[in-house]
Amino acid sequence: MAKINRFAEMLPEITEWRRDLHQNPELLFDCHRTAGVVAEKLKEFGVDEIVTGIGRTGVVGVIKGKSTGSGKVIGLRADMDALPIHETTGAEHASLVEGKMHACGHDGHTAMLLGAAKYLAETRNFDGTVVVIFQPAEEGGGGGKEMVDDGMMDTFGIQEVYGMHNYPGMEVGEFAMRVGPLMAATDQFTLHVEGKGGHAAMPDQAIDTTLAASQIVVAMQQIVARNTDPLESVVVSVTSFETESKAYNVIPQRVEMRGTVRTLTAENRDMAEAAIKRIAEGTAAAYGATVKVDYDRGYPVTSNHEAQTEFVAEIAKEVSGEGMVHTDKPPVMGGEDFSYMLEARPGAFVFVGNGDTAALHHPDYDFNDDLIPVGCSYWAKLTETRMPAG
Repeated sequence: MAKINRFAEMLPEITEWRRDLHQNPELLFDCHRTAGVVAEKLKEFGVDEIVTGIGRTGVVGVIKGKSTGSGKVIGLRADMDALPIHETTGAEHASLVEGKMHACGHDGHTAMLLGAAKYLAETRNFDGTVVVIFQPAEEGGGGGKEMVDDGMMDTFGIQEVYGMHNYPGMEVGEFAMRVGPLMAATDQFTLHVEGKGGHAAMPDQAIDTTLAASQIVVAMQQIVARNTDPLESVVVSVTSFETESKAYNVIPQRVEMRGTVRTLTAENRDMAEAAIKRIAEGTAAAYGATVKVDYDRGYPVTSNHEAQTEFVAEIAKEVSGEGMVHTDKPPVMGGEDFSYMLEARPGAFVFVGNGDTAALHHPDYDFNDDLIPVGCSYWAKLTETRMPAG
């Protein structure tokens, strides 16, 4: 509780940082201003080492405890990027950049980790080193992978890594997590169906790509219904269907479809990719058409490690209380590129309640500043407990 009270005192300052970030959103790797703000704050806090440009525009800060004799090094990660959405909150601190907004709360994640970094740099009440990681391009750019590929884990000697994300609909301060798969692998596909264009009044002289493509959409629903264990989760969604003609009396030569696949296991990921190719090619051939399948694998499954998840559950209970922590959170079929960091090092990713707010990625969404003391306290408590001072 003492830490929450300390961060409650810091709340106006941290809220000011958060709202400044909210007003100045940046997309994907174009986080130059945000990264600059983060680096400047870390310098003000007296952080021991600050490195920019990791994963293109990522920032890493190194804070050493009163002692580093334990040799322990942990990483704490926040994401920095916004989304290409027009904000409709009407808030005084609403986005100043047309068509861009922090609709996922990354402004809050960054501000909370900055708040924790300030506290940890002041107190240094731990034996070891904490590495604060500010990552660009979580929203589809794979910034987490870029930072790992840049050698971040080895460069800073990170042994464990931890992440956090706000969650609308959960009470402020409520935590949720699970051991194993928490968020899905996110793949995407594009199907290029080709037939023989013609006059809509003479379909017998054409190969109807619209019909063939429509049947492919219907057939792909069987991947979940008939190819997946009923006790496991798989999503296959066709989200775009475009023909090259907008005329009422033309059977188009080509149809292009796009969609996404979400899975929680490597086996189902392989199965879904193979099934899409098999079904698309077989169905197209049945109608005399052909199809080219482009399948791109995106973020892997975000899978929590057992020991680290059990550890953060206890930290969350100390911060918010026993009844506010849920360790059996059902997996979420959205994706998260913190998964690359969890593949590189053991760690855990948790959700923390944002209260009764609009959903993530909604134009009315706003990060709940009441969450700031809870999130900062979680980071500080995690650090001091994982690397206790002698």
